[in-house]
Amino acid sequence: MPVTSITTDTDALSMTLVADFPVAPERVWEAFADPRQLERFWGPPGYPATFGRFELTPGGVVHYWMTSPEGQKFYGRWDVTAVDAPRSFTVTDAFADEHGTADPGMPAGQMTVSVDATPTGSRLTVLSTSPTLEALQQVIDMGQVEGMRQSMGQLDTVLADLREYALGKGTQTEILDDTHVRITRAFEAPRSLLWRAHTEPALMRQWLLGPDGWEMTVCELDPVAGTPYRYAWAPVGDTAGQPFGFEGETVVVEPQRRLVSTERMSGTDFPGTVNDLSFDEVDGVTLLTLYITYTDVAQRDMILATGMTDGMEASYARLEQELVTA
Repeated sequence: MPVTSITTDTDALSMTLVADFPVAPERVWEAFADPRQLERFWGPPGYPATFGRFELTPGGVVHYWMTSPEGQKFYGRWDVTAVDAPRSFTVTDAFADEHGTADPGMPAGQMTVSVDATPTGSRLTVLSTSPTLEALQQVIDMGQVEGMRQSMGQLDTVLADLREYALGKGTQTEILDDTHVRITRAFEAPRSLLWRAHTEPALMRQWLLGPDGWEMTVCELDPVAGTPYRYAWAPVGDTAGQPFGFEGETVVVEPQRRLVSTERMSGTDFPGTVNDLSFDEVDGVTLLTLYITYTDVAQRDMILATGMTDGMEASYARLEQELVTA
């Protein structure tokens, strides 16, 4: 975890985040100055940002929104007051509407992002200052401390060379907390192909099979928000096991970027999960990130104990062989 500290100071009406990275300051600056890179970490897991207007120059305006797993959008606006590239920038940070107009009913603060060289790389400091103690407490109560920690905790993945960081390492599962798990898998392929492989039933039937000896008997999917889907599998020949399936609803669709759906096992009363799948491509390598939300720790551990990661890797290895290298 790159974040080393987050402190609040009620006298200075401020919150300060500090994070260290083993890369040059110019590389960290690039991640903030490029909206496509910024989208990969600005916003905690499950609430990724999309930047529309992006003018990181004095007097410029930045308009963005975070989309929840339920499809709800939360808008923000930066009015850029100072830029000292590649070292720092300062903005007035405000809540906004879908048009980028600041919300006068919500407090606006000041944020300064600075990057400094260290003996081992660089140090990122994000200083947020509120106009009043009440405004500071309001953003704290809204979860800004933990949100910033989670957001900046994703920056190391953005800064890493994906070929070194993830390619060839298979499916990786990381337990984030009692109800959240993050699963990653890298492919040397464009995300356009991987998006098709996850949204076109004819392609999904070629690889989404789990271990050898199973077939996908049902694949009903229309990648449109608000539509239901259903998958089912059955053993082939002498393969042991009982047919099973999953069903749910597609909630968020951002073509070639993000696909969020609910999921529950067909024919059971087991609680469901929310699956948030994202696609990030850098220099011909695409990183799939699946962020799963469970109802509680017991459900999380029960599902992980089924060998889910191994089953996913078997399918992803088949995807790599059947489609990516075909």
